Parts: sequence; C-alpha cells; structure tokens
Amino acid sequence: MCPQTVLRRVDSLPDIRLLRNIIAEARICKPQPCPAGQDGQICVQHTPSPDSIVPAILSTRLLIIGAGPAGYTAAIYAARAGLKPVLVAGMQPGGQLTITTDVENYPGFATGVQGPELMEQMRAQAEHVGTELKYDIVTKVDLSRRPFRAECDSGDTYLAESVVIATGAQARWLGIPGEQELSGFGVSACATCDGFFFRGKDVAVIGGGNSAVEEALYLSNLASHVTLVHRRDTLRAERILQQRLFAKENITVLWDMATEEMLGTDAGRPVARALSLRHVKTGERRELAVDGIFVAIGHDPATALFRGQLDMDESGYLAVSPGGTRTNIAGVFAAGDVADKIYRQAVTAAGTGCMAALDAEKFLAEQEHAQEKAVA
Repeated sequence: MCPQTVLRRVDSLPDIRLLRNIIAEARICKPQPCPAGQDGQICVQHTPSPDSIVPAILSTRLLIIGAGPAGYTAAIYAARAGLKPVLVAGMQPGGQLTITTDVENYPGFATGVQGPELMEQMRAQAEHVGTELKYDIVTKVDLSRRPFRAECDSGDTYLAESVVIATGAQARWLGIPGEQELSGFGVSACATCDGFFFRGKDVAVIGGGNSAVEEALYLSNLASHVTLVHRRDTLRAERILQQRLFAKENITVLWDMATEEMLGTDAGRPVARALSLRHVKTGERRELAVDGIFVAIGHDPATALFRGQLDMDESGYLAVSPGGTRTNIAGVFAAGDVADKIYRQAVTAAGTGCMAALDAEKFLAEQEHAQEKAVA
C-alpha cells in the first residue's frame, strides 16, 4: 500500500466540497515518486501552503454544466460523437433524482429503479464513453465571446467552444419540521413522479397556484381522496383550472390553513401520516390524516449564473428555440428542467440532453467548415 492515505472512489456520490478540499491538499502518485507504485491514485499529502496550488486554465470543445439526466445524456452523446466533453457536476451531482427513492416511470426498468442508482449508471456510462467529469462548481460565466469562459469554485477556469447548460430546477419547499425528514417517504414535490404509489389512498396537496391545482387534478385520478390545503381564502390558479377542481367529487379544499408540520409514524423508518394545520384567522389547530403529502408551491430554475447574458422568461427559465435547445447566444444550449417549466421529468430532461449534444455537434461542425472556407 502507498504510505499515504489512499482516497478511493465509493459507490455513493461524493460530497463536492469535501472532495475538493481533500484534493486541494493532495498530490497524484507518479510512477517514480510513489514508493508503492500506486499509479493514478490520489494520496493525501499535506503541502506547506495550499495557496501554492496553481489554478488550471483548461480548454474544451464542449463544456456541460450540470450533472442530472440532461447533463449526463448530453455528455454521452457528445462523447460518442468525438467531442471529448468536460462535464462540471455542480453542487448536487445527479440532480434531484439523488434524493428520490423508487423511480418507476423511467423506460428500461421493469421493476423500477432507485433514483441514486439510475444516476450512478448514467454517470458511469458518460465516463465510459469518454466524458471528463469534474467535481467542481461553476461560479461565474462569460458568454460574451468565444471561447466561452467558466470560472469554478476550485479556481480552475474552462474555455469552451460551446456550452450545454443543464443546471436544472429545484422544487420550492415549505421549510417546516418533518418535511425533509419525510421526503421520499410519503412527502413529494412531484405528483407525476410519485402519484402512482398512492393509488386508492388519501393524499394532501399544499399550495394554491396552477401547480397545486394541476397536481390535485392529476392525483384525483389515482387517489381515493385529495385535500388541497391553501393558506388563503381564494386560489391563484387560472379560472379554468379552478372550475375543473371544484367539479371533482373526490377533491376537498381547506381554506385559510397554514401547514406547520409534517408528522410521521413512530415505529421503524418514519413515513408520512398527517399534517399539523393552523387556521390563519381563528388560530384553531387540527391534524389531517393522510397517506401522502405533495408540496406544490412552484420551482426555481438554477439560472442566476446566466442572468443578464441569456434570455429568460418571467420565472427565470432559459428561453430556447421552439422545438430545440438553442439559446439567444450561438453555441450555448440549454437542456432539462432549466428550460422546461411544464414537464420536468427525468425522461424529458434526458431527451433534451440528447438534443443539446446534437445541436452542439452541428454548431461546431458548421464553425469548422466556416473556418476552412475562410482559409481557402
């Protein structure tokens, strides 16, 4: 064994900041310096001064920002096309699926698959076909000219001829007790993803906008009864959606109710069993017994990094060409939930990841042809 501690890859996804801090104080064992000959392994060896580590400036034909289904799929297609893409994983490698338990609506898995397992398979496939995966976080981008410039938290800088943005979107959460503890165990932010597990059961949807009403309507076709919990006395959803909601016999609306806590079972691994509610006008408290809880108060696309450079809609989702992935800047493409405020599914994200890679490949080919023509 190498005299220093060897950092080995584990099956679980790494903690980005921890991994980066370890690497910042480590060296790669070389054939000659390493006494035990552990070539290519990372050996922890504290240096006199971490400040002495020089940030790298790296060039790539295609930089992919984000490591969810869209990012990994873009990487797979781009690598197989010979583009040698670099993928910067970001804060949450694997995206939202890493905090999802059973996934039964992704094609190819007859008995379902665990979210983290699915993302690990995508990661392994992307690396297998030639993607260079970087566990880092992009903190600043300059898309004003090519090559595009992306600066990372580690200090490294990437110069890219083309960019695929696949940073995703995050569901908004209430931030109340029990919510995160029960996430994936009766608490969800996606009825399309998880509604199937609550067939014939009683569920609650929290919210009052279009998202909440659409989730309630979808669940009404699966669940025995749906309770929509809203903290106001009117809904913010579109009128047509409200009419459909009120016409459903198995949907009840609880008005002026604030959700204060999500309650779980006591025995074994806790699963959701009830909501703790408070009437905002009278202060009266009550528990609502349910089998499933769906939080539907909207999503936030991870686009702050690109504000002022790329066109976005009023909600912050990146604007792309109809039926495509091109943004308003040539050579920059967007895939997955970062540009999708309607479907937000793993399979649609993967599909647009494929499209973005194909669009990037075509763009780069056109650029090369133009340069060759100019020289001739």
